[in-house]
Amino acid sequence: MRNAHRGRGFGRTGGWQQADLPDPSDVPDWFAGRLPSDWFTGPPVIEIDRDEIVVIGELPIPQPEKKPDADDSEASTEDVPRATKEGAVARFRESTRPARMQIANEAQHRYRRNVAWGVSVDGERILFTHLAVPVMTRLRQPERKVLDTLVDAGVARSRADALAWTVKLAGKHAETWLEELREAMRKVDDLRSEGPQGL
Repeated sequence: MRNAHRGRGFGRTGGWQQADLPDPSDVPDWFAGRLPSDWFTGPPVIEIDRDEIVVIGELPIPQPEKKPDADDSEASTEDVPRATKEGAVARFRESTRPARMQIANEAQHRYRRNVAWGVSVDGERILFTHLAVPVMTRLRQPERKVLDTLVDAGVARSRADALAWTVKLAGKHAETWLEELREAMRKVDDLRSEGPQGL
């Protein structure tokens, strides 16, 4: 997701999710105060739904030693070997594990959602352990045929994989529309919480 989603996720108290969940609108503010300042190069991107809070921070990447005849304009993250980037991710994951577990426990108690972690390295996202939530649905034959075609063509291993694949594809191509829908839902929730004046 883009940085536009930093701040508030689309899962909020109201008709769009379970009404007994705490309002997650202050999740970014809570993490801003709770996360160590030296973990990431800037504020993390935080994605929220009714099941999970995902925290993704940009890692600083060690720069390669400059060659004696190279100027500053030639230095870029493209020069950093992939193994160096992988090492930076492994170092962060292992060195921060106890602290991340403590922070996750506190956030889970506060927001009643699981917390997952990830990092962004030179534009590439790497997610650590995160939820895969089963979703039950009933499909009529035309919809089942779509899934079976994907399975028969080798695009997916099963109907469940095919359904996950189609959801990802739909989300990718309808991202702008989905964000507009989430924003409209947030406005409705805000209006509902304010209620009629003068009552």
